[in-house]
Amino acid sequence: MTENTANFLSTHVEALIFCSSMPIKIEEMQQCLAELLEKEISLQEVEIALQQVTVKYKADDFSFEICHTGNGYQFLTKPKYQSVINLYLKQKSKKRLSNAALETLAVIAYRQPISKTEIEHIRGVGCDYAVQKLLEKELVEIKGKSDAIGRPLLYGTSPKLMDYLGINDLKELPTLKDFITEANEIGNQQ
Repeated sequence: MTENTANFLSTHVEALIFCSSMPIKIEEMQQCLAELLEKEISLQEVEIALQQVTVKYKADDFSFEICHTGNGYQFLTKPKYQSVINLYLKQKSKKRLSNAALETLAVIAYRQPISKTEIEHIRGVGCDYAVQKLLEKELVEIKGKSDAIGRPLLYGTSPKLMDYLGINDLKELPTLKDFITEANEIGNQQ
């Protein structure tokens, strides 16, 4: 195996491990590389490439390393960074939305602009606290006032919601037809 081939294999093994959400088996890496190169790649070649990548990430320059787990390989944070990760996860868990807030957010996203009264009518319960939390987290914003009696505030989603949901446009939200299938119909007998 030439140096260029070895470097090519190690960078591609690194990419495969990085993109895999679960531990990736060495045989899976071998199959991907063989298909990419349109030639047979031995397990030994993949193991050598894997070893090169593993050594690279053992260096103190990196806060993560390649670990053999679940019969595969995965990038995991090194144990010495556990305390800072625990703090981050603790802070992040405080930022999670309650079910009530998520329901309220869904109603606002799909029916905006909408007043609290309309949200409460749809949900069947009060939503003052949920709307306040969504405003604090800047996931919704006041879009104006309704022409209805009392001129209640109207709420809509904010641009920050897109980042929170990992979407680029509200059109990417699932529609009702995405959830309705024959398999989901309860009580309908044929």
